[in-house]
Amino acid sequence: MTTSATGRRQAALVYNPIKVDEKHLRARVRDLSREAGWEHPAFYPTTVDDAGQQATSQALERDVDVVLVAGGDGTVRAVSEAIAGSGVPLAILPSGTGNLLARNLGLPLSVPDEMIRAALGDFRHAIDIGWARLTRADGTHEEHAFVVLAGMGLDADMIANTRSDLKKTVGWIAYVDGAARSLVTAAPFRAVFQIDDGRLHSTKVHSILFANCGTLPAGIALIPDASITDAVLDVAVIQPTGVLGWLGVWRKIWWDNSVLRRSRAGRRVLERRGRDASVHYFRGVAAEAAASAPTPIELDGDGFGTAVRITCRVDPRALLLALPADHPVAGL
Repeated sequence: MTTSATGRRQAALVYNPIKVDEKHLRARVRDLSREAGWEHPAFYPTTVDDAGQQATSQALERDVDVVLVAGGDGTVRAVSEAIAGSGVPLAILPSGTGNLLARNLGLPLSVPDEMIRAALGDFRHAIDIGWARLTRADGTHEEHAFVVLAGMGLDADMIANTRSDLKKTVGWIAYVDGAARSLVTAAPFRAVFQIDDGRLHSTKVHSILFANCGTLPAGIALIPDASITDAVLDVAVIQPTGVLGWLGVWRKIWWDNSVLRRSRAGRRVLERRGRDASVHYFRGVAAEAAASAPTPIELDGDGFGTAVRITCRVDPRALLLALPADHPVAGL
């Protein structure tokens, strides 16, 4: 049945059956929908051929009132891509390895019932979404959404080198192993990048990141000023020189961004120290980077092959979220 047929609201659950306890999750969505007076929910599992876009499109064609997504970061990204701009709210049920968007939003990571009830509630809040247009070596183009960050270079190579079996056993820490594998052969590449209509920068870099929000697992602030509601992209250019340069990157991201910036005294230390040449930050509505050779690309932690150019833009308030009634949104 649909909402229009009964006058009652209906939820749809799009989920990755590999990442969740399918039987238990479907039962909880069904039971809580009944308790809230909603119609029997619709269920759409993802498949090998559909990461979530087609399933979400089917849910939207059904005229559901809210879509819940349960799976890894890739599933959340795919569902967000399909639902963006529709005006239908999305509720995120954290599962999988990283839960990057859920962490940036401060959502409960281990209480799915709370987010199911939020989906069936009335509190809605809009956030930005990013879009990345990729130009392949053969000149073809394709565009995909990202809700956390897009990357060109070493970060994408790191993800490609992360063992899937290790992710299943130790979670996001597996990316440390991937980073170690990538750093062995890491080499800078020549890139040209531009923020909005600003000047062209030509330099050698290891990675260029385009962020909609900037917090990683363990509270690591990759891009501390990134906000998911400011209609702006934050760009980080990673260009260390030698071993000491990599130490500078780690100090900047972990110690400076994630520790010192959280206190007044720490911020004074950073002001006196000045800029770190290993990491440079930029901001704009759109940003573009081109490489001299096909370079690995990642979106929200998933590899997207190689490209010679990536053009990113922010789509303000295009993703409507269902959140718990008392969820703080002022700091987003």
